[in-house]
Amino acid sequence: MDTAKSPLPPHVLVFPLPIQGHVNSMLKLAELLCLADLDVSFMVSDFSHTRLLRHTNIESRFSKYPGFRFQTISDGLPDDHPRAGEKIMDIMPSIKNVTGPLFKKMMEESGCLVAEGRRPVTCIIADGVLSFAGDLAEEKGIPLIYFRTVSACSFWACYCMEELIEADEIPVKGNGMDLLVTSVPGMDGFLRRRDLPGFCRVNDINEPKLQIIKSESRQTPRAQAAIVNSFEDLEGPIISHIRTQIPRLYPLGPLHAHLKSRLALKTNQPLKTDQSSSSSTGSFWEEDRTCVDWLNSQQPKSVIYVSFGSITVVTRGQLLEFWYGLVNSGQKFLWVMRPDSIAGKEGESQIPVELEEGTKARGFMVGWAPQEEVLDHPAIGGFFTHSGWNSTLESVYAGVPMICWPYFADQMINSRFVGEVWKLGLDMKDSCDRITIEKMVRELMEVRKDEYLERAGQMAALAKKSVSEGGSSYCNLDRMVEYIRSLIV
Repeated sequence: MDTAKSPLPPHVLVFPLPIQGHVNSMLKLAELLCLADLDVSFMVSDFSHTRLLRHTNIESRFSKYPGFRFQTISDGLPDDHPRAGEKIMDIMPSIKNVTGPLFKKMMEESGCLVAEGRRPVTCIIADGVLSFAGDLAEEKGIPLIYFRTVSACSFWACYCMEELIEADEIPVKGNGMDLLVTSVPGMDGFLRRRDLPGFCRVNDINEPKLQIIKSESRQTPRAQAAIVNSFEDLEGPIISHIRTQIPRLYPLGPLHAHLKSRLALKTNQPLKTDQSSSSSTGSFWEEDRTCVDWLNSQQPKSVIYVSFGSITVVTRGQLLEFWYGLVNSGQKFLWVMRPDSIAGKEGESQIPVELEEGTKARGFMVGWAPQEEVLDHPAIGGFFTHSGWNSTLESVYAGVPMICWPYFADQMINSRFVGEVWKLGLDMKDSCDRITIEKMVRELMEVRKDEYLERAGQMAALAKKSVSEGGSSYCNLDRMVEYIRSLIV
């Protein structure tokens, strides 16, 4: 075949919301598209790009794909903005008011990112909360695919917010938290008001964060297709409900494992988790690998891994409750304590002696960890998590049972599904006391250890099947790439 005369491949613009969980999963998707020989432009905020360059192998990782380009843009926030904790939602109005107009100007001035040897953008794969990207796609006649980076169950609950409001099931108020929700098809009978996405925890339906998520979710069907980072055997019933509104829906997850599966097939190497794969994450923090050396010296399934993700901020009081609960449980623990994860600095150095001694005897702490590698380690028997969707999927794929302490947003509903629907762990939402923590850690790691490990192992097998050749997510990716190729005219 004369490659000089072969048509140029499709050019896909991938545009995530610039926070770690969203960037991480959409980077995985971008690499999967590169492996399918598509040209990819990845729109990333200046802040996110700087963190990725500092803490990952992102340059060398994508240098082997000549059709890949980073395109940077401002997220509109000042450099010293924490982009974490309660202030994380500042990103939404900033993106709309600053990034949106910049994006439109960039696309118009560049002829839709046309460059030598590349066609103009064939389609846009935008984060599902970036409606301005959809506006531009419609205006320019560019096909649009929305990527919903949260779980299918969280997206579906957000999609049904209008019905929830009409049924007076939100705003969630007072002592009605344990009332069952009836306005989300497929979830009646087990979803309580306290399990709804955190955006529903408002006193007024006019609360901006509720209205933003409601409108952003409801406009998803205007896209020609949508992606969820999930798989049929995990969220099949909810995926079926979403397809009534968005027929061309591609569940491609777990994306971190799907990428490894495709890379292994491409290179004829066995699928494995190692240092090079773990450094391919989209981490905004430097990974401390000393924890892996510590894990190497521990007994199988003897350690509970504790990490509350890239956004969660805890008070000093909550920190001490977690710490006492872990130490008092008598279990070995590996705890990720992000440098900016504790609110306030008062009394920082005053750690009770019993906690220091208990940690020296049974614990290990780091600022950030290579999480995929840690969860895959034989010593890990449980995961104390904030129930972020990436973390949940990584735990599911690794066959590690969970204790869930959700912080906000989709984490509230993810934790309910982990505990009540999939039965892969315990939901500790809206509680933070040392006695409960000690009890749950013992239950996961001792009392019901075999039961939870067995169920987690069964779901892990289904996750592995989904991203293997012929699996549901594997075939969905092939179908999506074929669809994108069909858009070339």
